[in-house]
Amino acid sequence: MRTHCSTLFLTHHSSSTTSLSKPTLLMVLTVNASPSTPKCASEVSLQTSTPSHSSLLLALPFLPHTLAQMLHTHFVKSGFEYDLFALTALVDVYAKLGLLALARQQFNEMKVRDVPTWNSIIAGYARSGDMEGALELFRLMPSRNVISWTAMISGYSQNGQHAKALEMFLEMEKERVMPNEVTIASVLPACANLGALEIGQGIEHYARVNGYVNNMFVCNAILEMYSRCGRIDMAKRVFDEIGGKRNVCSWNSMIVGLAVHGKCNEALQHFNVMLREGTVPDDVTFVGVFLACTHGGMVEKGWELFKSMEQKFSITPKLEHYGCMVDLLGRAGELHKAYDLIQSMPMNPDSVVWGTLLGACSFYGNVELAETVAEYLFKLEPWNPGNYVILSNIYASAGQWDGVARLRRLMKGWQITKAAGYSFIEEGGQIHKFIVEDRSHPRYHEIYALLDEVSTKMKLHANTTDLDYVIDESCILD
Repeated sequence: MRTHCSTLFLTHHSSSTTSLSKPTLLMVLTVNASPSTPKCASEVSLQTSTPSHSSLLLALPFLPHTLAQMLHTHFVKSGFEYDLFALTALVDVYAKLGLLALARQQFNEMKVRDVPTWNSIIAGYARSGDMEGALELFRLMPSRNVISWTAMISGYSQNGQHAKALEMFLEMEKERVMPNEVTIASVLPACANLGALEIGQGIEHYARVNGYVNNMFVCNAILEMYSRCGRIDMAKRVFDEIGGKRNVCSWNSMIVGLAVHGKCNEALQHFNVMLREGTVPDDVTFVGVFLACTHGGMVEKGWELFKSMEQKFSITPKLEHYGCMVDLLGRAGELHKAYDLIQSMPMNPDSVVWGTLLGACSFYGNVELAETVAEYLFKLEPWNPGNYVILSNIYASAGQWDGVARLRRLMKGWQITKAAGYSFIEEGGQIHKFIVEDRSHPRYHEIYALLDEVSTKMKLHANTTDLDYVIDESCILD
């Protein structure tokens, strides 16, 4: 319907060589629809007053690219070419439509730019994933406001560059710019992913003092931060505080947090309470309950929930759900059932799914299946050294040294090298990065002394506990 209406508009005006009058332009731009319910270009108000800035901003994001450009042309001809607010709206609209080149062109042609103009183009670059371009523009800004900083923090966080998101937030604090609730909701996921608990707690305190905890996005971000940082007790406190305002995101954060930290039965209990209270589960909810089943070794329960996705909730299992089931079966030692499930998937398995099964083969020492799985991985990601290393370790554990030598020759011939692993550690409100055998930190003597102590304690328990498969005792008892 939207395309049909747009076509009618283009047909009606394509033969016109004169610019639209302001009343006519208003008739096109003033769309009687909220942003959540856009309507087509024919559903307009037949008003005759001067076109408003908000008319343009409301209409353009809902139009096809070609029509947006045509309206831009008529817009300039109608006397808005020197209107800063309106030109900024055009930059913003092009950026939101994904037309970044046109947004940048419009931005470059503007003789006068204010902070919102800069914010619009920076947000466009961040939205497209070009954080280098966004940062370059950010550094060139004559002045910035909290929206400028938030655009960068949100961009880094949404593009998986969590360390840079947190670094930008800390820089903003040094500049004494006060974060708003959007900033808080944007930086907390970075804290969650980095395990920056101390910084996250400080942000929570700031949010409470300023009344931002009334915002559900902020509440859910705090909940997720505590959940992912391992402070399940604090996550429960926030979860209970949200109370009747909980949405599916709140339940998901709690369920996943409990599952990841081995509280498998409690995670499933929360799932049942969620259903009783009338909250409809989504894709993420089932990832959480599958994780609970995996950590609890509940294969039958996992199958039951997997089948219920379509039968009870009309949710078609996605790749990540099949991956969870492969992990569940693999950890339970049902390697061939996991392999058969992969072969029956309605979509092509990715490297994560095959890698999960290879890890299970490594744990159970199944050389034959590991070789089959590794062949798929070598085709999907021949550059990944991890797959060669895992298969080599499987050969070594089985005493098949010819296989180890063959893989080493293969890696050397293809110039495949293993990248150094690294870890993030929070201390004193700062995030420190360490690579393998890193001695660059000024206190590395103390660090290695503590690591030796921890390693010794771990070795004392090595014969009785498999640290990769520790599960909640209550799961075994049940």
